[in-house]
Amino acid sequence: MEQYRVPLEDIKAILGVLDLSSVYEAKAVSEELVSAVLDEAAKFMERELAPLNALGDQQQASISDGKVTMPAGFKDAYSAFAQQGWNGVPFDPEYGGQGLPWVVSSAISEMISGANMAFGLCPLLTQGAIELLMHHGSDEQKQRYLPNLVSGHWTGTMCLTEPQAGSDVGALTTKATKTDQGHYLIKGQKIFITYGHHDMTDNIIHMVLARVEGAPEGSKGISLFIVPQIHEDNTENDVRVVSLEHKLGIHASPTCVMAFGDEDRCVGYLVGEENKGLAYMFTMMNNARLAVGVQAIGVGQAALGYAKAFAAERVQMGVSIDQHPDVERMLKLMECQTMISRMLALQMAAFMDEGKDELAAFLTPIVKSYSSEAAFDVCSTAMQVLGGIGYTEEVPISQYLRDCRIAMIYEGTNGIQAQDLVFRKLLRDQGETGVSLIELLEGSDISISQQEALKIYKDVSCLLVKKSNDTKILAAMAHEYLQMSALAIGGCLFDKLSNNNENYSELHAFFQSYMLPQMVLYKTRIEQYS
Repeated sequence: MEQYRVPLEDIKAILGVLDLSSVYEAKAVSEELVSAVLDEAAKFMERELAPLNALGDQQQASISDGKVTMPAGFKDAYSAFAQQGWNGVPFDPEYGGQGLPWVVSSAISEMISGANMAFGLCPLLTQGAIELLMHHGSDEQKQRYLPNLVSGHWTGTMCLTEPQAGSDVGALTTKATKTDQGHYLIKGQKIFITYGHHDMTDNIIHMVLARVEGAPEGSKGISLFIVPQIHEDNTENDVRVVSLEHKLGIHASPTCVMAFGDEDRCVGYLVGEENKGLAYMFTMMNNARLAVGVQAIGVGQAALGYAKAFAAERVQMGVSIDQHPDVERMLKLMECQTMISRMLALQMAAFMDEGKDELAAFLTPIVKSYSSEAAFDVCSTAMQVLGGIGYTEEVPISQYLRDCRIAMIYEGTNGIQAQDLVFRKLLRDQGETGVSLIELLEGSDISISQQEALKIYKDVSCLLVKKSNDTKILAAMAHEYLQMSALAIGGCLFDKLSNNNENYSELHAFFQSYMLPQMVLYKTRIEQYS
């Protein structure tokens, strides 16, 4: 069977109903140009990255004498990826970027991860580092680092987690000591550093959280530092990869344990002000949370595409199994979950382009959490569609399942995302942003089923706001509320897509009859908590 194929029709259909005219005008691009860029991106990802996916899973990244070697073909593929400008799609042309909207970049990011998730993690982290420096770096830092990061000549990392800290970033112990030369000496260890070392570029720029001597305890005393692997004079900084994690999936992506300052000469450069590093890092983390949601969508789509092709070819009892009612149900469910996830992600990216930051922030935990859980469900269901062969390594489903499982964990576990939605998004303004989001998305011709779903969603939102002082109960309700949010908001977008494109009418009808009624179940659970 064929390798991964990009769902160009679905991507373009969603972009077509998001009302991107003002975004395209601001970026001086046309629908025709965007369509052509997406076409070329699809060709590259299918031809260059997809064939390396299974090979990377089998060969894995390896380490020897403190140096990480990528699987065969990855270095050449990365070189071509960077040379063709795919690393810099959404960034300012001043630094060598393409200047295209984030909504276009997000669509391309789905393609990258659908073709090869382990490969896609490298530009994912680099793009986050670029966003961080664009917002918080000094002019000198921007000029020094951004051109090489945007071009992909260098890559970036995010160095937060430590063995004793986990999700409690405030418990980190990595130290930063200021020198007379104005820079800092960094000393400590970080774990789970994606692409902390590799052989695909000349330099790696680490974005490291550390604590300056005398800083306040907890998250209020964290600073952020740029720590290059290689200095400007081409000498190596005191940064060392200790080991690689042995993971369930994404085997080609080197997940590193990193040591900074073993020889007390690790040079770091402060970003912004001391003790404000965690706030700066959230710029990178929120960028990565959208990217992780999009990443999961790509892998789920790859599994969906393979299952659909298999079901159309596999004959049982005289007909292809995609005509068997239960298999048809599974395929439609997978497709609905993937489409809802894609619509939410692209809508969030469009809000970013439009400068609707509060709406984008409200969608961030929903996109990350719902999409990652849906993708894992899709991969599991795809395995069911294939039957026994799906459980073997002869087909790619098991790799998709293993690879996408991490998306529910990193960049803030999904439990953290749900609590972020309730405590930092919903309660921050007593639900006003959520209501304004629904009012913006619900059309005049909204279906009766969707109207009922939105009434349930608004009622539950009001209930949670009334419970604002009972943090324990709210925390217990958070997961269900996030799932409701995805169905309610995604359902509005699905209504709009179906009304504008009859090709999606049948799938939309399945969503309304099979998935939307889950709103009642989630409401009942939340009422039981309260």
